[in-house]
Amino acid sequence: MARVFKSPASYVQGAGVAEELGEYTAEFGESALLLADEIVLDIVEETATASLEDAGIDLSTVTFEGEASETEISRVTGEAEQREVDFIIGAGGGKTLDTAKAVKDEANIPVVSMPTVASTDAPTSSLSVIYSEHGEFERYRFYSSHPELVLVDTRLVAEAPTRFFVSGVGDALATWFEADATYQSTGTTIFGERPTRSGHALAELCYETLREHALSAVQAVERDAVTESVEAVTEANTLLSGLGFESGGLAAAHSVHNSLTQLEATHDATHGEKVNLGTLTQLVLEGKPDAFVQDIVGFSAEAGLPVTLEEIGLDDPSRDELDRVAEAACVEDETIHNEPFPVEPSMVRDALLTADALGRQVRDR
Repeated sequence: MARVFKSPASYVQGAGVAEELGEYTAEFGESALLLADEIVLDIVEETATASLEDAGIDLSTVTFEGEASETEISRVTGEAEQREVDFIIGAGGGKTLDTAKAVKDEANIPVVSMPTVASTDAPTSSLSVIYSEHGEFERYRFYSSHPELVLVDTRLVAEAPTRFFVSGVGDALATWFEADATYQSTGTTIFGERPTRSGHALAELCYETLREHALSAVQAVERDAVTESVEAVTEANTLLSGLGFESGGLAAAHSVHNSLTQLEATHDATHGEKVNLGTLTQLVLEGKPDAFVQDIVGFSAEAGLPVTLEEIGLDDPSRDELDRVAEAACVEDETIHNEPFPVEPSMVRDALLTADALGRQVRDR
């Protein structure tokens, strides 16, 4: 089986780079469609329009309606085709960007990922996470190519609500543990191939960057400040995590996230917040030493991430609800089977309960 590494064609990050959008996208054509929700449109439309006009590019907009669903993908694709745009720009969070990537695939046009938050690794990936109209995970949708450009303005990232930045830390924190599990098990990545050493190494660098910079970066973002630590963690959340999970592999943490979305009570928790519960569950599932698990729980809590089920909306989950989550985490196509041992639903349920108990110990101190 081959080892495969893939990535976006170009990645640009820095404070104020949104003002250079036209310069970086001129090669894609003379007309663009900007997809963003109402809040993000208020933030970026004026800057994007001015920059693109300077480059001779006409810009029209369409408002994202909140869910990366097949219905929304069809609607936005129809807008892109009707307006005959040369490329699409997705601006905002992961669901907006995942929808824009799907439109790229449907309409066969380039896509620019322009995250305004560092909340997930969605901007760099060649997949979309598809949800139902009600926010339940349905499936991954895979593409043959990556975004042509990922452009991250760290000034926008720092000015966004801190919760999004912290959520990105939660998503990125899982990257190393999942990639290492996949590597140890000789599992496969989302490309259906073996992970590369580079993907494995980038996943580890992602973890090291978070441990060295995340706490300082969160404090800076709380104050709308851009520091070197903010730049480092933005890169970890967005680029290193994206390359690490795609070319390194996913395992239990994201399977637990996906299964938690089956419970409506978790729908107000962000992707990264649910992933963090998945990471803690994976560490317990793998039997990592107590001191190590407690260290990760403590780091998570200090960074502002949830470490208990109650903190993601599950105040007192029933046995049936936990069994439902555990069963969903272990369906045939889930990435939990990249763990280096067979995983059964009862193991997931017990690990989730134990991770929750360890988190409550930290919160009760």
